[in-house]
Amino acid sequence: MLVLVAPGQGAQTPGFLTPWLDLPGAADRVAAWSDAIGLDLAHCGTKADADEIRDTSVAQPLLVAAGILSAAALGDVAPGAVAGHSVGEITAAAFAGVLDDTAALPLVRKRGLAMAEAAAITETGMSALLGGDPETSVAHLEKLGLTPANINGAGQIVAAGTLEQLAALNEDKPEGVRKVVPLKVAGAFHTHHMGPAVERLAEAAESIAPVDPTVTYVSNKDGKAVATGTEVLDRLVGQVANPVRWDLCMETFKELGVTALLEVCPGGTLTGLAKRALPGVKTLALKTPDDLDAARELIAEHTA
Repeated sequence: MLVLVAPGQGAQTPGFLTPWLDLPGAADRVAAWSDAIGLDLAHCGTKADADEIRDTSVAQPLLVAAGILSAAALGDVAPGAVAGHSVGEITAAAFAGVLDDTAALPLVRKRGLAMAEAAAITETGMSALLGGDPETSVAHLEKLGLTPANINGAGQIVAAGTLEQLAALNEDKPEGVRKVVPLKVAGAFHTHHMGPAVERLAEAAESIAPVDPTVTYVSNKDGKAVATGTEVLDRLVGQVANPVRWDLCMETFKELGVTALLEVCPGGTLTGLAKRALPGVKTLALKTPDDLDAARELIAEHTA
């Protein structure tokens, strides 16, 4: 059984979209999306530097556009399940037919802008913990007033909070944690600091008419499969202030009988986690169009 997954913010690198725009029709499609959301996605994905695409309001629509574009290049795909990490959930909703691209791109543009505005209210950030026991680390983070914003499985936890709280974490690491690594993100995503963004996103969602998923949609709120488009959209709204439980998503993949995991562009992060947490499962990351043939072989082998 094949699972199709989409990465979240931080997966982008300068120029990563360049080779994808050479595919037939890709440049025109990206230009249409750019016009619709008022952001030059082609420039962002080809010429913009790391600082420019680190901007939350830029990174998020860029990632969703890349995910949809790379999945479309595969042709007809019938995965057993789909899921996304953080903003990748909007990409996954497009895979599942819950949102079409005319809804997904404007929604993610508003999401990025709203989260950037919320992040500007208080100086906050995120840091990854290397090593340690997850339960011990989570308890320690909560003692410091931090939120375990991403529990990614394979022993990976990302803490989020104010810069003062993160500085305290660096000085007082949980037992067993070797290192605390600051992440290049603009704020404490998936925490209460994103409350104002939830309100903005809820308003944006009112004009969207979601469709029920055509394949199993696994939510990173709790790793559960969501059966209705309305609930998927509700979860997309609340998710910006809720921790990402990718560990629970991978547990659900196991229960569903996953045999292969394919990560859309810019792939790498989620396949890395799967290699450690899902031994025996074949993985492939779409980094450039050169990966498409291998991806199609994987799809043929692991879908009925």
